[in-house]
Amino acid sequence: MKTTDRDQDDLPRSMRDESIRQRRRAMLHEPHIAPLTDFAARLRERGSIEVPDFDPLDGGIHAQVLFLFEKPGPMTASNNGSGFISRNNDDPSAEATFAFMQRAGIPRKLTVTWNVIPGWNGTRKVTGKELRDGVDSVRELIALLPSLRAAVLVGLNAARAMPYLRSETALTLFTSAHPSPLVRAKYPEKWNAISSQWAEVRKVLVIPASDAPSSPRSG
Repeated sequence: MKTTDRDQDDLPRSMRDESIRQRRRAMLHEPHIAPLTDFAARLRERGSIEVPDFDPLDGGIHAQVLFLFEKPGPMTASNNGSGFISRNNDDPSAEATFAFMQRAGIPRKLTVTWNVIPGWNGTRKVTGKELRDGVDSVRELIALLPSLRAAVLVGLNAARAMPYLRSETALTLFTSAHPSPLVRAKYPEKWNAISSQWAEVRKVLVIPASDAPSSPRSG
């Protein structure tokens, strides 16, 4: 089988390669991702924080499940990272996300990844105002995702969006720990549960037969 650019691009930590980042940037105005590219641009216009772009290899506006993480890290920034929220970023949390997604057996084109707090501002600390503003931005995002069926709140800060999602949407909601090195070191039982928790999402998705694995991957 012939290897395509996409096959080479969709690998753990592949965003360290500038040629791969260039190919992603060239995709930002494709129909499935353009409305989300515009959404990220609007968020940048509202403040000084650096808001990364959505990954065009994900499902964009056709996504059925939103993986909502907490806050972007430095490897999402355009000056020293990829400029994208991506499972292919060059950091350990993204690498773990890539592995857990594979084990869960969820086709990538059915997913979209974002953060409750949409921008990186130089610190991992989270303020109450950031969380309140972030939940408002999640409300805007969900309005752009007409096929959405579920959301996974990844980490404790992401779970702060639960009251809004429960009261104002009909989405099926899931939670999990964050796939960070800190969680792996301090809470191994929570870390080990992530892949099975994410695999539960498959029960509420409409997965094309050509994309459906026989069972979630183990390991």
